[in-house]
Amino acid sequence: MLEYFIAKRIHFQQGRKNVSRPAVRIAIIAIALGMAVMIIAVGVVIGFKQEIRNKVVGFGGHIRISNYDSNNTFETNPITFDPHFADSLALINGVKSVQLYATKPGIIKTQEDFQGIVLKGIDRHFNWTFFRSQLVEGDTLQLTDSLQNNILISKHLADMLRLKVGDSFFTYFIKEQIKARKFTITGIYSTNFVEYDKLFILTDVRHIQRLSGWESSQYSGYEVLLTDFDKMESIANELNLYVQQSVTSEKSQQYYVQTIKDLTPQLFGWLDLLDVNVWVILSLMLAVAGFNMISGLLILILERTNMIGILKSVGATNWSVRKIFLYYAVFLIGKGMLWGNVIGLSFCALQYFTHILPLDPEMYYVSYVPIVFNWTYLILLNVGTFVASILMMIAPSYLISKISPAKIIRYE
Repeated sequence: MLEYFIAKRIHFQQGRKNVSRPAVRIAIIAIALGMAVMIIAVGVVIGFKQEIRNKVVGFGGHIRISNYDSNNTFETNPITFDPHFADSLALINGVKSVQLYATKPGIIKTQEDFQGIVLKGIDRHFNWTFFRSQLVEGDTLQLTDSLQNNILISKHLADMLRLKVGDSFFTYFIKEQIKARKFTITGIYSTNFVEYDKLFILTDVRHIQRLSGWESSQYSGYEVLLTDFDKMESIANELNLYVQQSVTSEKSQQYYVQTIKDLTPQLFGWLDLLDVNVWVILSLMLAVAGFNMISGLLILILERTNMIGILKSVGATNWSVRKIFLYYAVFLIGKGMLWGNVIGLSFCALQYFTHILPLDPEMYYVSYVPIVFNWTYLILLNVGTFVASILMMIAPSYLISKISPAKIIRYE
């Protein structure tokens, strides 16, 4: 069409030094930098949230089913393992696996130091995927029919207490009376999630049962792992409806369903605040890029006043002339977004593969800036930016309707 043809001629015109050229270049640079910053911000925030979520889930599962009277403490009241109930949970759509656990607080005592910890007991069906990926030395626990005093400890605790693989230490448990157990380190893990690393050590669940005076069928509860974190709330509601009917009449136990968000609300509240930061960044970058584009378009319109007057004098409508400059704006926005994607994705790829930007794990729970390529979000970001930029161009193009051909010709 004619408007597109004229806009393309204006955009690709070479050899003539236009007054608007510096403003147009600034506008393209602003769009490119804004687009790059938005891509990086989205990739970093999604990556950071995913890293933290995975670590919290690795320690406690997506959903926890425990005794209603446990009061969210590590000194729990037991529930009796029901194989039929566990199998029914595993068959629910979206449930990846169900594993049993038990916890008991204690104190590690060495010759030089001591530290409060939580002993977490697991059985043979425990999913080691997370801890195996975080293992830095030794091996995971090999649970057999014979009970062994082996434990998996964090690097944070090992360094604090000056312990290494193969070392032994005593752990004391205090309730009605003091009980002691000697454990040997078979593996050391490090998640950089200090709040949990300094707390949990893993061992055979039978130690917890004996220390607590429980039967072999009694545990602190079930940990339910899901295939999709985003479906956690809906699956938790489904589980809650199911377990309301699952009260063991023999011991009057009632199951209590909690998501990992319910168990750590402060942590996930902090992660939710990151979404607000992203929206602020996106809004600021879009506003800066839009302001520069509006300035460039206005300068271009003023520079092309004669052309506008001539087009109107030969019968072009206001909307037809406005379309020329809107097409021109599309060329500029597209060019800026293209370079912005190249810069942003290149930086994200560099950080993803090399981890050149480190972080203090004591402060951020990760040792480097995490990046996630969520292509759905990236596509939506590009489409949203393009549409918003075009909409911002409509208002300044209205200036064209105020240009009178008679005044332009008289001025000439």
